[in-house]
Amino acid sequence: MRLVTYTLGNSRARLGALVNGLVVDVEHLGAASGVTWPDDMLSFIDNSVTLLPALKEALEAADARFPAGSAVSVEDVKLQAPIPRPRKNIFGIGLNYRAHVAESAKSLDTAEDLPKQPVVFSKPPTSVIGPGGAIQHNAKMTQQLDWEVELAVIIGKTATRISTDSAMDHVFGYSVMIDISARDNRRAGQWIFSKGMDTYAPFGPCIVTADEIPDPQNLRLWLTKNGVMKQDSNTKYMIFDIPVLISDISSGMTLEPGDIIATGTPEGVGAGMSPQEWLWPGDVVEAGVDGVGILRHPVAAI
Repeated sequence: MRLVTYTLGNSRARLGALVNGLVVDVEHLGAASGVTWPDDMLSFIDNSVTLLPALKEALEAADARFPAGSAVSVEDVKLQAPIPRPRKNIFGIGLNYRAHVAESAKSLDTAEDLPKQPVVFSKPPTSVIGPGGAIQHNAKMTQQLDWEVELAVIIGKTATRISTDSAMDHVFGYSVMIDISARDNRRAGQWIFSKGMDTYAPFGPCIVTADEIPDPQNLRLWLTKNGVMKQDSNTKYMIFDIPVLISDISSGMTLEPGDIIATGTPEGVGAGMSPQEWLWPGDVVEAGVDGVGILRHPVAAI
């Protein structure tokens, strides 16, 4: 199932399910059957153990004949970030692809050796933008704006000190994130300011539920700048796979429904180019994870 957050005209953001080019409003679909379902993504994830199978059953029973007013063409809506305002900082994972470790060691003064534990940083909720939103280029802040395509994992059940064997039971679904970085804003080895500025977490276009992705460790992910391929790799090259990431983070910090883990990026970032390349106003970044979705974002001066 593909779940989205959308607006229609001047409406507030609502929860929808993508079905054959239609956005089916979850709350309206439930109301037509006399049940109360949430109208936002976080509330749905909070109760997904019961709501997800119920929604699947209702969509299958409808057989594309949805109640009047409950479905609209995806072309007529504006997709927002699936979780427009995460409750907590996004968990970012640095240096999680072997080839990216090598390019970073050459260009960003990071260690040449593979990390022995996941490298965890964070991006605040205010960094999130939805599909098509402009990535801000503030020339007063940065002259080294960079790109990183990542598979995002969305947690569905509370995880505290979880083993790798049971970690995947806590995954609700997957999405795409572009980890934007101002490389010249790293501070004494700390990354949050570099990676956490406004608009530095393009996110979407949907959440694909975990049952739709049988092997998240074998997904192509890619990114283009102005139509030119810059990153093209596969999640199988992660150093620390998703179960390890969930187990490691939850060993000291409780993961809760709706939490997001951006699982790291492969080689091909601008800092690793020779000569180095950066994002500038007028550029367009497009990124995708096969089976999950595609994001496209302009870069705009502020």
